[in-house]
Amino acid sequence: MLSPGSASGTLLQLSGKLLSDALKVQTFDSFIRTALSEIASELSVQWIGLAQRIPGPGWDVIAEHGQQAMSVRPISLWDEALDRDAAGVSRTEQGKILAAFPLTANSPFAHLLVTAGRHADDDLADCGLMTARSLSMALRLVDHDLRTRNQIERLRSTLNIASRLSMAEDAAPLLELIALEATRLLNCDRSSIFLWDRDRNEVEARPALGVKNSSLRLPAGEGIVGETLRTGKSINVDDAYEDSRFNQEVDRKHGYRTRNLICVPLRDGQNNILGAFEAINQNDNRAFTLEDIECLTQLGTQAAVALRNLQERNLLHRSHSQLAEQVTKGVAIVGDSMAISALRDTVRRLASTDLPVLVLGESGTGKEVVAQSLHYAGNRANCPFVAVNCAALTESLLESELFGHERGAFTDARDMRQGKFELADGGTLFLDEIGDMSVGGQAKLLRVLEQKVITRVGGSQTIPINVRIIAATNSNLSEAVRAKKFREDLYYRLGVVTLDLPALRERPEDILPLAEFFLRRFAVQAKRPQLQLSSEARRRLQSHGWPGNVRELRNLMERIAFLCPADRVEPEDLAFILSPQSDHAKLPALDLGLDAATREFQRDFIRRTIQHVTDNMTDAAKMLGLHRSNLYRKMKQLEMTEVGGME
Repeated sequence: MLSPGSASGTLLQLSGKLLSDALKVQTFDSFIRTALSEIASELSVQWIGLAQRIPGPGWDVIAEHGQQAMSVRPISLWDEALDRDAAGVSRTEQGKILAAFPLTANSPFAHLLVTAGRHADDDLADCGLMTARSLSMALRLVDHDLRTRNQIERLRSTLNIASRLSMAEDAAPLLELIALEATRLLNCDRSSIFLWDRDRNEVEARPALGVKNSSLRLPAGEGIVGETLRTGKSINVDDAYEDSRFNQEVDRKHGYRTRNLICVPLRDGQNNILGAFEAINQNDNRAFTLEDIECLTQLGTQAAVALRNLQERNLLHRSHSQLAEQVTKGVAIVGDSMAISALRDTVRRLASTDLPVLVLGESGTGKEVVAQSLHYAGNRANCPFVAVNCAALTESLLESELFGHERGAFTDARDMRQGKFELADGGTLFLDEIGDMSVGGQAKLLRVLEQKVITRVGGSQTIPINVRIIAATNSNLSEAVRAKKFREDLYYRLGVVTLDLPALRERPEDILPLAEFFLRRFAVQAKRPQLQLSSEARRRLQSHGWPGNVRELRNLMERIAFLCPADRVEPEDLAFILSPQSDHAKLPALDLGLDAATREFQRDFIRRTIQHVTDNMTDAAKMLGLHRSNLYRKMKQLEMTEVGGME
C-alpha cells in the first residue's frame, strides 16, 4: 500500500506533502496554487477548484487551476455533495466528468474540492474524497498559521513595547516589565497582573509592586479583581474605601492606602479571561479616565497574548526536551530474567498511580531508568520529569534547590528562582541518593510531602504543588533508620511501594540482551553499521563480574561502538574497567616476569570462572571454551591446588 508505485502510496505521499507545505506557507494564494496543481495531476483532471457556498444560495470559486471545462457550474451536484457530506460524480451530455468532494465541516476558506475532466478512473470518488480530507487538514494548518501571524502583526502595532515583550524568555520578568510599563503609561503608583488559577480558585499578583517578595495570592471571588473576573467588565473606582467591593484587608496587611483604581479583564486572543490587570492610585491626585481604561485594556491584551504564546512555546520546548531525552536515553527496562520480567509488570501497574515509590539497588543497576519508566508510562508523561541528586546538595543548598527562593532572600539571591518542586509541578520529582540527605533536609522534605505545599526561601506565601515522588538509594535505609541516620516516618512515607533492583551479576541471562541493546543504540549515534558480538566476546562478557552493574556494561558498549575498528566485536576489543574495591582488580606484581604473571592471571581467571558458575566444572569449561578434561589438564599445568579435590 505504501510502495511508490501503488495508487494508495502516491495518495499518501501527496497528503504528506500537502501537510509539509502547509507548515512552510507564506501566503494562502501561493499554497493553494501549488496544492491544486499537484492534486489535479494526481486525480488526472483538467480543471480543479475550491468552491465556497455563499448566501443566495449560490457558489463562489475562490481558487482554481487548469482550463474551465464547463460552461455552467453544476450547482445541484455541488449542493448534493455538501448536503450529503459524500463525494459526487456525474457525466455531462458532452461526456465531461464532473466531481465534487466535501472538505471537513471545520475546514476554513472553502466547502468543496471540485473537478472536471475528460475521463475518470473507477476509484475517482474514493481518491478524491481522501485527497479532500488531507487538503482540509492542510488548510486548517494554513489558516492557523496565517491567523497567528496576523495576530502578532496587529499586536506589534498596538504598543511600542511589543518588540521588548517579544524578547522575553521567562514569565516573571515579562509580567514585571508589563506592569512597570503600565505604571509609566498611566502615570500611576502601582499596577499588578492577577493570573487566574481556576483549579485552585485563586489569583496570584505577578508582580505585586510594593509588596515584599513581589508575590500575592488571593481568593479569586473577592474584591474588585473578583468582580472583574466574574463579570468580564472593566471597573473604575474613584474612592476605594467608599466602594463596598474593595477589600481593605490587603491595604491593612501591607500598610498601604489605595485611593482610586481601575481593573480590566485580561483576555487572550480567543477572548478567554486569564486574569485581571489593575492600576492603583493615579498620580497628581486625579481620577482615572476612559482613555486610561482603554490603554490598560490594550496593554492587558498584549500581555495576555504574549503570556499565552510564551506558555505555549515553553510547553512545546519542554515537551520536545522531554521527548528528546526519552529517545536519546532509551527509557526501557531490558532483560529476559524472571526478576526483570516481574519488574516490568510491576512498573506497568504502578505507572498509572500516584503512589510514592522507593527504588533500591546497587549503584549502576538502573534506578533512574525505572523512575523514568514509571513517569513516561503514566498519566504525567506530558509533564516534566525532574531529577535531583540529594548527595550533591549540602543542607544549606537543599532548601533553595528544592523549594526555590525569593529575590533578596540571601546574599546571592539576585532574582526569584523556582525550585525543583515547582519545576516538576504536574509531573514527577526523582530524588536520587535519598539516603545521603541530611537529617534537617529530611524533616523539611517530610513536611512538604505531608502538606503538599512549599514556601520559597525568604517568602511567606505557601504554594500548592502537584508532584509524584520517586526516591532511590544504594544504601540500606532500614539500617540507617535503626542507626537514627534516616527518619523512620520519612522512610514509610517514601516507601509506600519499594522496588529492589538486582545486581547484574545476579541475573547473568540479561548481560547479552543488555549488551546488544546498548550496542545497537550507540552504533546509531556513532553513525556506523550495526556491530555483531563474536561468540568469544559473548563468553567474555558473561564471565565478567560487572562490579559497576548496568552502567559499566553501558559505558563499555558505548566505547566499543565508537572505537571498535571492525564490524565484529572480538575479545581483544573488550577493555573492562574494574572496581577499585573489587578483588578482581588485583593484578600480578610487576617483578614476576611475563611467564609467571601470565600463569598467575590464568589461575585467577579460572578460579573466578568456576566461582561464577558455582563450582560447576562442565559449565566453567564451556564458558572458557574448553573441554572438561582439557580444563583439568590446564589446571594441573598451572599447579592449581583445587584440581585434586575436583577430579
